[in-house]
Formats: sequence, C-alpha cells, structure tokens
Amino acid sequence: MSDKPFTVSVSQMREADAFTVRAGTPSKELMLRAAQGVLDAMNSLWKHRRTAVVCGSGNNGGDGYALAMLLAERGADADIVRLSDRLTDDGAFYLEKCRQLGIGEHSLEHVRLSDYDIVVDCVLGTGFSGEPREPASGAIRSINAAREEGAYVISVDINSGMNGDTGEAVLAVKSDLTVSVGFLKTGMLLGRSGELIGRLVNADIGIRLP
Repeated sequence: MSDKPFTVSVSQMREADAFTVRAGTPSKELMLRAAQGVLDAMNSLWKHRRTAVVCGSGNNGGDGYALAMLLAERGADADIVRLSDRLTDDGAFYLEKCRQLGIGEHSLEHVRLSDYDIVVDCVLGTGFSGEPREPASGAIRSINAAREEGAYVISVDINSGMNGDTGEAVLAVKSDLTVSVGFLKTGMLLGRSGELIGRLVNADIGIRLP
C-alpha cells in the first residue's frame, strides 16, 4: 500500500462540494466547518495576538468571514480586510455575523498588515489559475511583505495565486501554514508548493466524493 497522500484535482473537489450539498449539507454549514477546521489547526496561536483575515470576493473570502466570526466569539483580537464589495451569498451571511459582533473592517489601502501578528490569506481559492490581478495581486504582495516583517501567515484551502492542479504560480502567497479543506489538492505536492507552503494540514469537513 502506498503512503502517498490522497489528493484530488480541482474539478474533483468542485464536484465533491456540489455532491455534498445535494446530499443535504447546506453550503453555509460547510463554510462554517471549513472555518472551524482552520481554527482547530491554529490551536491557541491566536491568543494574545492580533489577527488580520484578508478576504477576497469568492467563497474563499467567505471562509475568512466565518473564521473571523469564530475568532471574535472566542475573544480574539481579529479584524477583517476586505478586497471587494462583491460577495457570495454565504460570504454575505458571515460578513453580517462579523458586523453584528463589531469586528473591525478595513480596506487594504487603509491598513498595515505588518502591524498584525497573524495574517490569514483568504484571497483566492483552488479554482484560480494564471496571474493574479488587482486587487488580489496587491494583497498577495502585502501578505508576503508582512511575513517578511515577522507576521505568521496562514493560507485557507490553498495559497492564493497557486494553481491547485499543478502547484505552479506566477505570484502567490508564501505561508507558514496552509490548511487544505476537504481533501488535499494535487498541486499542493507539485510545482512550487515546496517553496510556497511551510506546513500543510488537511481539515476533513465531511465532504464526500460522488
């Protein structure tokens, strides 16, 4: 029996997400489980540290809003940094939860990520390929600059800018910890993954392959 980690392609992951939702698990519940998986991987790292959760416009950003909500519920000093006014339905749901909790909300232009101890990358998801464009490219550069100044960087599901199938990237976040959600993606073990990912863990949130 091989000891090679089990991985799936981006298309297989997309199909598994859809299959799990059709089987009766609401997408909002999966988003919350993803956030909980990241929180579990952080252990107590967030305690007594300032955390910025950088959120893009897609469901990866929604994972970030759900994570910020969970952090705030536990008394963490957490802010969200929004890159876009665009939101998925699930992302909008958890952003409203964040607002109800009074979580700080900033734009990238009005915040210094290097002022935070932890920076969470929820900019681009596994479906991305190619070269990031603004505002994602600027966010990736800011996250990497903050890491160079001592911030601990966590990427949710995949390092933003990395191709989930090949591991290649023109511009991507360099993480200290990457928390894959559902299953490891093949690109996390290929291409530039070795230089971009510090520690890699997977959060099983109950997604099943069809």
